[in-house]
Amino acid sequence: SGSIDHRDPGSMNFWQILVQLATGAGYTILVTLACIATGLVTGLVVALLTRLRLRALDRLLATYTYVFRGVPVLVLLFLVYFGLPGLGLNVPPLVAMMLSLGLIAGAYLAEVFRGAFASVDPDEIMAAEAMGMSRRQILLAIELPQMLRFAVPGMLNEFTTVLKYSPFAYTVGLPEIMKQAMALAATTLRGLEIYLAIGLLYFGIYKLMLFLVRAIERRFSVPGFIRL
Repeated sequence: SGSIDHRDPGSMNFWQILVQLATGAGYTILVTLACIATGLVTGLVVALLTRLRLRALDRLLATYTYVFRGVPVLVLLFLVYFGLPGLGLNVPPLVAMMLSLGLIAGAYLAEVFRGAFASVDPDEIMAAEAMGMSRRQILLAIELPQMLRFAVPGMLNEFTTVLKYSPFAYTVGLPEIMKQAMALAATTLRGLEIYLAIGLLYFGIYKLMLFLVRAIERRFSVPGFIRL
């Protein structure tokens, strides 16, 4: 990788190794956020479409969630990045990650959102209907806000899963932390220290993500709702 500093690599101490690897943290965070955004949008769209109760559409959406929850991330990533060019479709590395890891996350988040929709009190919906609110108004003003609150714990779990799978980005050439580590390990032969530093960096990113999501969860938590 061109961003690796190769000056006297064998003499680097652990702190210098950690700082050197941190240069790839920006790409790791970018990949993670891009895949999370893809997963959120996809999962929310699928969950909302299931509310339409259309039999043919429900079968299609069920097939999507069934297939994408069962396909390994790396297999789908290779299929998108290395397979689609055979059909004349060249996919950039970041887009390939979004189309693989992002859509797989979307399949899981769709189930999270569907379960959260089911947690909305039906009496509130009946009361809104009695007041003359339209189906669209009920969805946007009552169901959707509460669903998002109930879904926060499940979303946090899926976000951390996306972060754990983000190292696969190195297989398609993105210079994130893992790619930096492999390049540095090849020049220093100090794999134990390098991959220990990798673990610390990922843990730091995870704790930052956890802090942000917990802050959002406290802001939008449902009064009286007990998380299991």
